[in-house]
Amino acid sequence: MVNEYTRKEVPVELTFDVSDLFSTMEDFEKELIAIVPAIEHVTEYAGHLGESAERLADCLDEMEAVSIRMMRLYTYVSLLSSGDGTDPINQANMDRVGSLYAHMSTELSFIESEIVALPDGKIASYIASHDRVANVQKYLNDILDTKPHKLLPETEAVLAALGEVLESPGMIYERTKSSDMQFAPVIDDHGEEHPVSFALYEDHYELSPDHTLRRQAYHSFVSTLKQYQNAFASTYATEVKRQVVMARLRGYESATHMLLHSQQVTVEMYNNVLDIIQEELAPHMRKLTKLRQRVLGLDEMFVCDLKVTLDDDFLPKTTFEETEKMILEGLSVLGEEYGQMLSRAFKERWIDRANNIGKASGAFCADVYGVHPYILMTWVDNMRSAFTLAHELGHAGHGELAGQKQRMLNVWPSMYFIEAPSTLNELLLALHIVKNTTDKRMRRWVLLQSIGTYYHNFVTHLLEGELQRRVYELAEQDEPITAAVLCEQKGEVLSQFWGDTVTIDDGARLTWMRQPHYYAGLYPYTYAAGLSASTAVAHMIEEEGQPAVDRWLRALQSGGTLPPLELLKIAGVDMEKPQALRQAVAYVGKLVDELEASF
Repeated sequence: MVNEYTRKEVPVELTFDVSDLFSTMEDFEKELIAIVPAIEHVTEYAGHLGESAERLADCLDEMEAVSIRMMRLYTYVSLLSSGDGTDPINQANMDRVGSLYAHMSTELSFIESEIVALPDGKIASYIASHDRVANVQKYLNDILDTKPHKLLPETEAVLAALGEVLESPGMIYERTKSSDMQFAPVIDDHGEEHPVSFALYEDHYELSPDHTLRRQAYHSFVSTLKQYQNAFASTYATEVKRQVVMARLRGYESATHMLLHSQQVTVEMYNNVLDIIQEELAPHMRKLTKLRQRVLGLDEMFVCDLKVTLDDDFLPKTTFEETEKMILEGLSVLGEEYGQMLSRAFKERWIDRANNIGKASGAFCADVYGVHPYILMTWVDNMRSAFTLAHELGHAGHGELAGQKQRMLNVWPSMYFIEAPSTLNELLLALHIVKNTTDKRMRRWVLLQSIGTYYHNFVTHLLEGELQRRVYELAEQDEPITAAVLCEQKGEVLSQFWGDTVTIDDGARLTWMRQPHYYAGLYPYTYAAGLSASTAVAHMIEEEGQPAVDRWLRALQSGGTLPPLELLKIAGVDMEKPQALRQAVAYVGKLVDELEASF
């Protein structure tokens, strides 16, 4: 039986240590007040950025310092809220920091407005003549790149002031999931009652080999989703309309063009990821589904059956402690410095693995410049959790290495690159386990975990990306985005991908309600892009050894100082061409073939 506790009942060692951000809530409250005059001090540079390179450098230094402080405030309340979104104090503090962030954005909006208003060549001359300005060249050039799409300074200030309101759809979605949605408990074949929640369903029941429990949990889960579908559809439609309207105001061809512009990715590259992987991966996934159906002995396959383990009577120990040892050994190929970071993550409580009421579903890593990353997940004793942890530690390692080498303004790369470090860790972990076993069943078990990595990124997230593409196309034509439309479109996406191997029922059509990624721009498809790149890097590390590792570490340490394609070229991968995508899909095909042969 799976138990679910309140946050206060969870042992502290299962939670992350937010005291590294603020020792006490009183310290947080003091900083909430102290940061206001620091923000106001930066505004003294307004109207003076064109006077000299020194003046601009001083302004950026102070802006960066206050942004770091704001990041710590926001991360602190965000982590507490993610740990328990039902707590009214956490909700109130999120609102308070959100308002303060909007105030800071408004007050400091003059910086970008003044930079783009400077005469052509002015910033280039500053970069050439002043080291501190040259140090943030990429940051400044990215701002200049938005010049054709900037609005009047007064308008930009108003939009910044409305930032909290404009970004509220994602907050509403998350708060509804964590605080309002209630799922009926389910009864297994032994008459035992089991609680159901977002996190429990996605991290436990959906993977369970217990057919009755899995299906009953699915029906409970879907029943509650149906009750909220219209509210969630309205929330998501608001997010989509926000992006469409903003793109029109800024003179972009479409919201898609605007969102890809910030990623420094072409529409052709975006479409390549969605089109090539869907078309070439579908036959492999259908083959896998037929194998799964045969092994499980099911007459019909539903979406709730697509992740269940195929070897439930072979379950090696997967405790958190065993996983720590396995990850440290598996990722040791990345070097001593990287290994020390991993050790700190476990020893210093960077990881929240508790299962409690009100906790955010899924998993994430929050990098905090000058402190350390924080990882949230719901730990379950299965290998999917182990690989999820390795994934999030990939984000953590990226943030740590970049943070050690770069100033804050240079740390974060394009979203297009973000998922490469995380997925590489999953692949390296799988390769390590395979290399250190002669047991055929163990090899098959690792195959299943590796395929799970590709399923999560090449199927779950990629099909989210396909739905996004369709929804934005409809919105650009001013078509209403309703629950019925979203269900219809999601059903079509799934039907085209799975063919006749999966029954697309109401629960399948409602899967658009399950992910927060829709509220983060064009994020979902980047998982597939990142995994394609990391597949190539993993193979290079396996074949070349240290030279490939060194290239990869240089790419991580470069942070956001280069566009994503150039970062990947440092690592030896060319993502402008579709070859890496096709090679990654072909590799999945090999894994599926080997898995099928093992049965």
